[in-house]
This record gives sequence, structure tokens and C-alpha cells, in this order.
Amino acid sequence: MKNHGGKLKIWETAALLALSLSLCAGAWAQGRQNSISGNLVRLHVIAASDEPAEQELKLRVRDEVLRYLDPALQGAESAEEAREIIGASLEKIAGAAEKVSEGRSVTVSLSRERYPTRRYQGFTLPAGCYESLRVVLGEGEGKNWWCVVFPPLCLSAAGAEQAEKAMSREDFAIVTESEGYELRFRLVELWGELSAALQGK
Repeated sequence: MKNHGGKLKIWETAALLALSLSLCAGAWAQGRQNSISGNLVRLHVIAASDEPAEQELKLRVRDEVLRYLDPALQGAESAEEAREIIGASLEKIAGAAEKVSEGRSVTVSLSRERYPTRRYQGFTLPAGCYESLRVVLGEGEGKNWWCVVFPPLCLSAAGAEQAEKAMSREDFAIVTESEGYELRFRLVELWGELSAALQGK
């Protein structure tokens, strides 16, 4: 007689091993994504529509918001401090945006948002959920613009250097896809994309 029971046990063991490895990889990727995102605060500006004039207005609002944030965040030494400063300044940030919004309504909030993978000068932020200063013009139906306000990367030419100061050695090696870390970056990126897909975002 053929030993079907033995073959079944082999397949069961292989399936359990694959499941265990997947769970371990997922837990590691989630931990790294949380660590990376926990050290950053992003800026998300959304235009009222895709009309050229509205897109230009979005950039003027962006510039005014950054003009306010640059000195306001000078003393922040961590993402947590930056979040506290921004959270306490939402009305002032909205006021800065309204100065150039040409009558468009401005809605400002600080919340966690999902972002796709985004490449910057010298490093890449994987897809995932990040703390975000969100500035919405009008109905917010236009194309958006985003960057990182802590550390200050929006207008900085030394993006990688600024990011390195805010991250652990391992996290920085991941986002710069240093030698030996390319697969780890891909795992974090895939986990962020999978989480977003499962949540329908």
C-alpha cells in the first residue's frame, strides 16, 4: 500500500513552515514600517480640482504653509515633538494657507494616512501609514502634493542626510536600499501595499 499518510504529513509540515515564515516576515515588515513612519511627519496638500489655476494655487498654499512651518519646527528634535507643535498650530497653519487661498475653503488636520511608495533624493519611503499634516482646498478633488516636514525634507537638497539623522541605522539602510537591504526594503514595501489593499485604500 502507498503511504498517503506520510506524504500528507510532509505537505502539512511544509505548509505550516511556509505559514510560519510568512507570519514572521509580516511581523518584521510591520515593525520596520512602524519604526520608519514613526520618525517622520509628512505634508499632504490637495487641490480643489485639476484645473491649472487650482493646481498653481495648491503650490502657493504649499509654499505659505512651509514658510510657516520652517521656523515653527526649528526646535523640534523628534517626530513626536514635531507632531505636538503641528497639532497645537493647526489654526495658525490654516490661517497661513487662507492668506493665499483666494477664498477657497481650507481644511487642516493631523492624522494618519496611507501613502504609496515615494522616491526622494537619495532614499525611498515605502508604502504605508504615516502621520500627516493634511491641507485640503475646497472639495479636495484635485491632484495632491506631498513631502516630509519632519525631518525638513520638502525644500532640503540634503534629503538623505536629514533622513539619516531621524532614523535608526537599520531603518536608514532600508530606505536607502543599501547593499544587503534591498530585499528588506521590498518586504516592507509589499507589506505596506498589502495592508492598504486589505483595508480597501
